[in-house]
Amino acid sequence: MKGTNYIKLEFPSRSSNEGFARAAAAAFASQLDPTMEELGDLRTAVSEAVTNAIVHAYPDCIGRIAMRMRIIEGSVVEISVRDWGKGIEDVKKAMTPLYTSGGEERSGMGFTIMGSFTDKLRVRSAPGRGTTVTMQKHISPRTIHE
Repeated sequence: MKGTNYIKLEFPSRSSNEGFARAAAAAFASQLDPTMEELGDLRTAVSEAVTNAIVHAYPDCIGRIAMRMRIIEGSVVEISVRDWGKGIEDVKKAMTPLYTSGGEERSGMGFTIMGSFTDKLRVRSAPGRGTTVTMQKHISPRTIHE
């Protein structure tokens, strides 16, 4: 799919940057005139993806997180969140609701939430090499009522 606009960001895996990533995604998507619900969905999905990278990819250190956003044909926002951390040994198992490798304080619902608030979710990972989460959300064109 051909992209019509894009942006790339990179930031340290500090929890204070999760809010920035969420706001940046909403600001970028606003060019498609989404509803408040659509913006909320994107913010929630990005929040989960970035939090997963912070908590699971770099549990004992500060690493890099890259976020790429693009608008693709058909009013679709695509957001990728990438880290170069621990990686996931079994992606299918990690995507199972309630499964977590982060201890009892984690819910194990991150991927489930990302998938429920977007139209398409893809997770690629390799142990020791990091993880890339790619999410797509269609933004419905609004009709103007006179």
